[in-house]
Parts: sequence; C-alpha cells; structure tokens
Amino acid sequence: MKNTILALVIVAFASCTNSSSTSEDHTDHADSTTDVQTETAEAPKTGYAIGDEATDFNLPSTTGETISLANYPDAKGFIVIFTCNHCPYAVAYEQRIIDLDAKYAALGYPVIAISPNDTTVVPEDGLASMQTRAEEKGYSFPYVLDEAQDIYPQYGATKTPHIFILNKEDGKNIVKYIGAIDNNYEDATDVTERYVEDAVDALIAGTEIPVTETKAIGCSIKDKREKK
Repeated sequence: MKNTILALVIVAFASCTNSSSTSEDHTDHADSTTDVQTETAEAPKTGYAIGDEATDFNLPSTTGETISLANYPDAKGFIVIFTCNHCPYAVAYEQRIIDLDAKYAALGYPVIAISPNDTTVVPEDGLASMQTRAEEKGYSFPYVLDEAQDIYPQYGATKTPHIFILNKEDGKNIVKYIGAIDNNYEDATDVTERYVEDAVDALIAGTEIPVTETKAIGCSIKDKREKK
C-alpha cells in the first residue's frame, strides 16, 4: 500500500513539474514572438538609400537667396546637413560643421545646411533666428529652411544633425553616405571615427568609402503633420 501511495506521489510531482516547464517554455516563446512582432511593426525606413539619386530643391536661405544644388555647377558633390538652432546635438556639432565647409568647399564638396523643423513648434528655428545665428557664427555655407517640410522626408532625415553626402555622377547627385558626422558628439577632441571626412576624402581620392551608413544621433525632427 505504501509503495502504491509513493508511486502516485511521484507521478503527481512529475506531472506538475512538466506542466510548469511547459508553461515557462510558452512564456519564453511568447516574449520572443512579441519582440519579433514589435520589430516587424516598426515603420519601414523611408527616404534615400546609398546609391539613390537625390532630387534638387529650392529653399529660402538666411541671405534672402533661394538655394538649390543647381546653384553650384562646379561642385563635385555636397555635404547636405539637416540641422537647426535649438537642438543641443546640433549646437555641439556646429563648429565641426563650420570646419567641414572650410575644409571641403574649396575641394568641391560644400556644406548646405537645412533646418527642417516646424517653426510653430520651435520658433527659435525660424528664418529670422536662423539669420541671426548664421551671422553670429559666421557661417560660410548656405543655411536654408525647409519651410514646407517637403525635403527632409525625401531624404529620410530623422534627426538634427543628419548628414547626406552627395556625389555628382553623370549629372546626377548620388547619395554616397548617410548618418552622423563622427562618433563623439560630446567631445570633438575625443573623436576616433570621422565618418564624413573619411567619406569625402575617399570620394576625392577615388577610393571606396570605408563606412557608408551610420546611425544619426540628435534631436527628432518636429513635423507639423505629427501634431495632435
């Protein structure tokens, strides 16, 4: 009798253990599935990919001119930077943007800075404030406003700053690099990877760009169409 009872206890214990294990397996599987579903549910990337042709634009600048890529017939390409006045990341990179134009404009790759934010949300990114900023900092490059917010979605810019290097090929502006300026927004003296400089240097030398795409680090772009 005792043996029979012992056997029943062992069977019951084994049954509970298997049930618990199965439940844990389902939970792990459910978590994994949720992760996959979350990744799948993310909005697909929009805008340009490496090798795409970038279309031209006509945007008002801080000098009162309308700026387009066609204004630079002698340029070999462009360093297009989506940036703005207010974002701390953009401010941290401001001198480096100025330095990029100083270094590469004469070599055929001028900077064109585009402010993409909705100025009703961020008034300090309006054209008058942009003009003040450009004058105070001595910008040597065009600083233009994507007032209708039509251009930054075409490029696929999501942050300020967000960089797109274009190269002129057979009359077309081909996207050759997308991403960050370098790998340290906090400290320019501690940068170890200079993505934009490496890419433009490679284009000038006619060699392969070592890194063609990185993650842009900065403030999200404020779009009037996303206002509730």
